[in-house]
Amino acid sequence: MNIASLYDIFRNHPLVTTDSRNISSNSIFFALKGDTFNGNTFAGGALLKGAAFAVIDEPDFAVSDRYIVVDNVLLCLQQLARYHRDQLGLPILAITGTNGKTTTKELIAAVLLKKFKVNFTQGNLNNHIGVPLTILSMNGDTEFGVVEMGANHPGEIKILCGIANPDFGIITNIGKAHLEGFGSFEGVIQTKSELYDFLREKSGKCFLNADNPLLIKQAENLEQISYGKSTDYFMAGELASTDNFLVVKALFPKGWLYLHSKLVGDYNFENLLAAACVGKYFEVDPLKIQKALAEYTPSNNRSQLIRKEKNILIMDAYNANPTSMMAALSNFASMNNDSKCVILGDMLELGDASAEEHQKITDYIEEQNFTNIFLVGPQFKNTKDRTEKKKFDHVELLSNYLKTQPIENKFILIKGSRGIHLEKILEFLP
Repeated sequence: MNIASLYDIFRNHPLVTTDSRNISSNSIFFALKGDTFNGNTFAGGALLKGAAFAVIDEPDFAVSDRYIVVDNVLLCLQQLARYHRDQLGLPILAITGTNGKTTTKELIAAVLLKKFKVNFTQGNLNNHIGVPLTILSMNGDTEFGVVEMGANHPGEIKILCGIANPDFGIITNIGKAHLEGFGSFEGVIQTKSELYDFLREKSGKCFLNADNPLLIKQAENLEQISYGKSTDYFMAGELASTDNFLVVKALFPKGWLYLHSKLVGDYNFENLLAAACVGKYFEVDPLKIQKALAEYTPSNNRSQLIRKEKNILIMDAYNANPTSMMAALSNFASMNNDSKCVILGDMLELGDASAEEHQKITDYIEEQNFTNIFLVGPQFKNTKDRTEKKKFDHVELLSNYLKTQPIENKFILIKGSRGIHLEKILEFLP
């Protein structure tokens, strides 16, 4: 079946799912394959649960006309999303970057929702499956699309741009992450910059952090909407406060406006300012921008300030790499408190650079005035120390330690890669 014919079916059944456990009535089930599963085997069950059609790529499973056989289900899903995107006729803003892309996406969506009907990436569905699902969730009522794009291998952003066909883009920053997949930092730069390459070819526009020399270099010959600390930029801002929550002072046509947030850390300054810049460009009322940013509450272990009975926590363990880890530690070191404790988990997927990058973090924290240091994971465990630290192979061992020797009356930063599961220790921090 060609994409145009499949699109006619999609228009009558505009709900798409790839999970046979969550079938909506009259939806289309796409039978994707993974390393440990074959979606074709679940197609029959999806139809029994109420799906109208199942798209499969193994003809032996097609036992009725409700099965749509294609050459490759994943490729078909992506092609259908691109076809749908071309019919939508609405602006789409794509967001990528090493750090802060999900927070920036959430902030931008919150701002744009004050003026438009916005459809945006849910959670972190930012890969070769999540992006087409986001596009396919947009409909005739959608006025603006915001699509997050993640990558851990060369060429992936180019592929995602080919699906979403964005008109605008933001690269939040480019840092050392997923080096195992990219091969080198140069590989990270090249892949993230594929968003700029796409926009340049399309004559699109980028929202540019004009204080970032690397991004400036990569955005040459691309129309730019700048934000940063200079009043020469389209959106100028200053860091007003990082006491507990971040406050940014931003310049709008009628003057400076204080943008309060529930975010922790000066490293979120650029994310907040980017959202204000997008809102200003699309003529969202500045007071509504202010309200949207103040109302946004971070979740999912991203820059969350958690006040417990005996401790105050900064929970920032959704993910970690050398850039974000150093930013979090630097911000934490600058905060005014005499009883600071850090709990750090390994930074994953760094390949050959892992030992060196973990040692750099260890050396840095030894220079700070932290009263307690806890390190979790084999990479941190193998670092060389000059000062005493508590080291644990995995999070369960730290949990057992905290059960018998609880931490009390501390200001605690918790930072690590998602695979270390540092969220498991929250119940043991009173």
